[in-house]
Amino acid sequence: MLIKIGLEDIPALTFAGLRYSLAFASLLPFLLHPARRGSLRSIAPSLPRTAWVNLLLLGLLYYTLTQGTQFIGLAYLPAVTVSLLLNFSPVIVALLSIGLLSERPTARQWLGVGFSVAGTVLYFFPVALPAGQTLGLFAVIVGMLANAFSTILGSSINRSEGFSPLAVTTISMGFGAVLLLSVALLVEGLPQIGLRSWGIIAWLAVVNTALAFTLWNQTLRTLSAVESSVINNTMLVQIAVLAWIFLDEHLTVRELAGLVLAGLGTLIVQLQTRRRPR
Repeated sequence: MLIKIGLEDIPALTFAGLRYSLAFASLLPFLLHPARRGSLRSIAPSLPRTAWVNLLLLGLLYYTLTQGTQFIGLAYLPAVTVSLLLNFSPVIVALLSIGLLSERPTARQWLGVGFSVAGTVLYFFPVALPAGQTLGLFAVIVGMLANAFSTILGSSINRSEGFSPLAVTTISMGFGAVLLLSVALLVEGLPQIGLRSWGIIAWLAVVNTALAFTLWNQTLRTLSAVESSVINNTMLVQIAVLAWIFLDEHLTVRELAGLVLAGLGTLIVQLQTRRRPR
């Protein structure tokens, strides 16, 4: 909702670039704190060059591509359509994790993913795709694929490269955000931004980005890629519940059934007979 409001005054790429650049700036002091800086200095020389390449590639995929295309999609399409398309990410993640992470989702997890996707479709049904919005649809599909690949890459980095979740978030976000903002300013120029829009950017940067994405990288250290991806999709349930509490938006029986089905799918994915040691 805040993104849609902000897009009324700020061009899509510039909005995304400012959000993630400000989030990077808010995380940088924590990463450069003397205690953490010493740890990073001791680890960095022992890491192979591929570890740093992977970290920069994560920034390109997860911030420049995924977030940039999501903002473009929201500028051209209804938020409902964008949310529906992005909620298919767990299916792509599950398929990619088999070959790239040697993770084989169990039959129970595939059932949970199916429930989650079915619940999402039921909640948003029927969805009318606006005619002539090819650019928006293409952007969201590219963003969904980039998000899936970045989830796989992020899982690999967080488990094996030796970086802390804070370091993974800050370094990859810094590279991706600076690249995104540079492209935005080159294409869209520097817009006039009002006080309300700066407030939206600041809130999204600190709470929805700096904090949330650090926690996201933490989950990738212990959960499988599919588990993290499905949990990420519970934003649908959270948004609906918050809208009911604070905005007095009532849920229909169909929407409520969709939320229950999506929540049940998330629960089923997490129920494994064996878990990796933490």
